[in-house]
Amino acid sequence: MERLKGRKAIVTGSAQGLGEAILQRLAKEGADAVGWDINIEKMTETAKRIAEQTGRKIFAEKVDITDAEMVRNAVDKAVELLGGLDLMVCNAGILISGDSISFDISAWRKVIDIDLVGYFICAREAIRVMLPNKYGTVIQINSKSGKKGSFKNSAYAAAKFGGIGVTQSLALEFAEHGIRVNAICPGNLLDSPLWTESLFKQYAKNQGITEEEVRKKYIDQVPMKRPCRYEDVCNVVVFLASDESNYMTGQAINVTGGQEMR
Repeated sequence: MERLKGRKAIVTGSAQGLGEAILQRLAKEGADAVGWDINIEKMTETAKRIAEQTGRKIFAEKVDITDAEMVRNAVDKAVELLGGLDLMVCNAGILISGDSISFDISAWRKVIDIDLVGYFICAREAIRVMLPNKYGTVIQINSKSGKKGSFKNSAYAAAKFGGIGVTQSLALEFAEHGIRVNAICPGNLLDSPLWTESLFKQYAKNQGITEEEVRKKYIDQVPMKRPCRYEDVCNVVVFLASDESNYMTGQAINVTGGQEMR
C-alpha cells in the first residue's frame, strides 16, 4: 500500500540513522524525495541505495540547515528536481550534553542554531513554495525533551521546547492556507548511531556510570520497557504526511512507550 504515492518530499539529516529510515520509508510509500545532509558522500550512497531498492527518484544534496541562503536555494532545486514539494521532514539536529555551570556557551549556541533556528529556516522555505498550491505538510522530528526538561541537556531541551513553539506558531499562521505543521517527539533511540557513537559515552562521563548502566537507566524509565525504534517514528511520519491526518495541525505527538504522556 503506497499511502504517499506521487508525493514530493525533502528529508533533512538523512544520510544515516533515523533520517535514513524516514527517507527509505517515504520511498516505500511511493514518494520521490531529496535527502539533505552535510555529509554528502554518505548522503549520496544512501540516496542511491534507496532509489535502487524502491524504484523511486531519490536525490542527494549537501545542505547546511543554518545557512538561510543555502536552504532557500536547495528548496528551489528540490522543487525543480521533483516537480514540486508536498512534504518537508525536518530531522537534522545535534545533541551536546553537559552540566550547566561549565557548559561552553559556543557549544550551547551551536545546539540552538542547528536544532531550533535551522528548523525554522527549513520550515519557512518549504512553506514558501507550498503556498501557491495551498497544500503541504511540515513535520519536525522533535524529542521527548521538547516536553520535559532533560538532565544535563539544557541546550537540547531549550531547542526542542522552542521547536514545539515554532511548530504551533507556523500551524496557526498557515492553517488557512492549506499548510499543516506538526512535530513528533520520539523516545530514546538507543540503537541509533547518535546513541551508540556519542550519547552513551557522553552520559556515562556526565553521570559517572558505565555505558551499560546508562542503557539500563533509560530503558527502566519506559513503561513499555524497550527503546524507541525507527519504525515507531516512521509509522507516525507516514500518518502525519498522509491525508489521513488532514484535520491535525500544531500537534506534538509522543512516541515514547508511555515515558511522556503530555
